Amino acid sequence: MSSIKQLAGQTAVYGLSSVIGRVLNYFLVPYYTRVFSPEQYGVVTEMYAYVAFLIIILTYGMETAFFKFSSEAEKKNTVYSTTLISIFLTSIIFISCASVFSMPIANWLGYPNHTEYVIWFAIIVGLDALCTVPFAKLRELNKAKWFVTVNVVNIAVNIGLNIFFLWYCRNHYLEHGPNVNWLVDFCYNPEIGVGYIFISNLIATITKTLLLSPYIFNIQIVYSRTLIQKMLIYSLPLLVAGMAGIINETIDRIMLKYMLWDPPSGTDALTELGIYGACYKISMVITIFVQAFRYASEPFFFAKHKDGDAKAIYGDVMQYFIIAVSLIFLTIMLYIDLVMHFVGVEFREGAPIVPILLMANLCLGIYFNLSIWYKLTSKTVYGAAIAIIGAFITITINYLWIPEIGYMASAWATLICYFTMMVVSYWLGQIHYPINYHVLKGIGYPVAAFALYYISTLISQPDGNYHFLINTVILLLFVGTVYKLEKPKFAASNPVK
Repeated sequence: MSSIKQLAGQTAVYGLSSVIGRVLNYFLVPYYTRVFSPEQYGVVTEMYAYVAFLIIILTYGMETAFFKFSSEAEKKNTVYSTTLISIFLTSIIFISCASVFSMPIANWLGYPNHTEYVIWFAIIVGLDALCTVPFAKLRELNKAKWFVTVNVVNIAVNIGLNIFFLWYCRNHYLEHGPNVNWLVDFCYNPEIGVGYIFISNLIATITKTLLLSPYIFNIQIVYSRTLIQKMLIYSLPLLVAGMAGIINETIDRIMLKYMLWDPPSGTDALTELGIYGACYKISMVITIFVQAFRYASEPFFFAKHKDGDAKAIYGDVMQYFIIAVSLIFLTIMLYIDLVMHFVGVEFREGAPIVPILLMANLCLGIYFNLSIWYKLTSKTVYGAAIAIIGAFITITINYLWIPEIGYMASAWATLICYFTMMVVSYWLGQIHYPINYHVLKGIGYPVAAFALYYISTLISQPDGNYHFLINTVILLLFVGTVYKLEKPKFAASNPVK
């Protein structure tokens, strides 16, 4: 239990910057969805979908490979330097090629008048990929404070610039017109529009890279060809898994645009995409927790795998993780009427996808926990195969259902995909690296959370005076039941002295 408490503490520390960043960036979404139309916000949703793909390609599984080989090597600096040089070279090549071919790429994306989008995002993605290596080193060294500091500064710069461009400059321009003052006149052009979101991200990414520069440039340069070959053999299946995984996560945005595209204007497709993207943000509260957990758990799992009680610890970690994400799901759904005010009125018609996507991300979080078996046993090819199965499901369902039910197809495809991956990973894991998970509770807690939410929809009326009171009682009932069931384990792990 002490190990799990240690992991929980590390999750809280590493998750601080992630949670704060996501939460603060979430505060921008209500503003975006009130300043921009669903069609305009659809452009933002689409561009960041491509970013997700490119990050996976440019990191090509080397982050996990770094933890794997560094945990086994005596000369850790060699592993770090070799990893950093490899990512640095591929990032430079990518930024150069994207800049040279920005015009044809912009034409292909359907934004022929915005080649600057291509160049901006090439720099953002290239630098983000490079920064994953020093961030991994900070996690390995347990330098959580600097890890958090860099992330918080990055977040602050991004949000501050968004506020400056889209609130201060925009409002002054709308109220007083051009030439309102030298600062607004110099910094703001209304024709840029959503481009200011991208500019803010670009400047923040450059700032983050500068803060991490001591871990990029102030190192002993060592490059081992033998080592990089071994790392690539290990990581390339992870790249395939990552690509398939990002297909599962973001291909729906791209397919929504092109399968619903109205050739004269494209308005309907971008509107649907904007609504879907905004409501997807709500479901990503669970993803925030999963990301925070991942930062702490990956080095933790590798460090513990040689301990005699490692498998028992992994089983307990899974159980408490499921409790946490089930509680997040239930809390959001019981107060969904309040939560939907998070987005503008034009976007709220997408509310029905929220419970589907929340449950999908719950399954994804469980899958991430299960995936430790193929990482520890170096059988990463299985991870690639599972992700490919998920990608096939995602593409097939989106292709068949989008023309019929629009973005609802994408929500259901996400849930079916992640649920299937979770089940397949559990089955294979019990064959190759059996862990005694608490299966009944693992199934019971999410089912109970969904059942309680469904019951709340039957016994409480959204317009009733006691709606939130009833839902609060239901939430406390869930928490109390979990506490009663888990109390013996806590008591056993904390004996009275």
